[in-house]
Amino acid sequence: MFESSIKMERALIQPLLAALMAAIIAIRSYRKKSLDLSGAFFGFLVVFIHLATNIRAGVLLLVFFFTSSKLTKVGADKKSKSEADYKEGGQRNWIQVLFNSAISTALVVTIWKLVALEDKCLDTRESTLITALLGGIIGHYCCCNGDTWSSEIGVLSNAQPRLITTLKVVRKGTNGGVTRTGLLAAAAGGAVIGLSFTVFGYFTINCPSDVALKQLLVIPLATLAGLFGSLLDSLLGATLQFSGFCTVRNKVVGKPGPTVKRISGVDILDNNAVNLVSVLLTTLLTSVACVYIF
Repeated sequence: MFESSIKMERALIQPLLAALMAAIIAIRSYRKKSLDLSGAFFGFLVVFIHLATNIRAGVLLLVFFFTSSKLTKVGADKKSKSEADYKEGGQRNWIQVLFNSAISTALVVTIWKLVALEDKCLDTRESTLITALLGGIIGHYCCCNGDTWSSEIGVLSNAQPRLITTLKVVRKGTNGGVTRTGLLAAAAGGAVIGLSFTVFGYFTINCPSDVALKQLLVIPLATLAGLFGSLLDSLLGATLQFSGFCTVRNKVVGKPGPTVKRISGVDILDNNAVNLVSVLLTTLLTSVACVYIF
């Protein structure tokens, strides 16, 4: 009876706190120009759903959002000179918000439907499905965080990027261009997600000792997922996304034109579509890896 009462109170309080936190984050992000008005609205919905249904998944979302938003603003002057679509504060709209969170939101809601607000360990002996879903969420945010860290830190590197398909030196801002610094940043971005998932899990759930120890494997797995997601994004960008140099704007652009000299890729996918495909594949592969490992 007492335990049932606690669960009922949590079911009432958690959504209220989630709504309050989501509203604060959305308003702050809009004022800081991290999100435009549409992005702030959908950002509120995504944060609310995550925190109201699965706190640990909400933590991963917030780690991704805050670290990426901060890194986007680092070296703003340098980035504005090489990026044709650069926006002050790295302002994101509703499309970018959804493309970076829709899959994880669906996974979070599915877990909530299965186990309500109860957090679970990665343990196929208890539930293969829950392990696969949690693994998908990990992979999702490892890809998002790794790719963003790679892009935002890599462009500040003094080294010239090399096209991932040919290893030829290309201009900064070219889709598919990679640097050693950027790849290390991608791995670090994934590792931070894995570390957040593991550490926060020790506060939200009591796993059996052997299972709890095994949860540490999330960190190296997440590191690889962050790196893989970034490499996949670069590969797609180098082949299915157009990059060219505009002689008028003196910048790398993503659309062909009379004053644009092609660098690489064909004009099939835009940046949002590339992100979606790389996130989807990384989510699937990390999910399968978690089922195999745990």
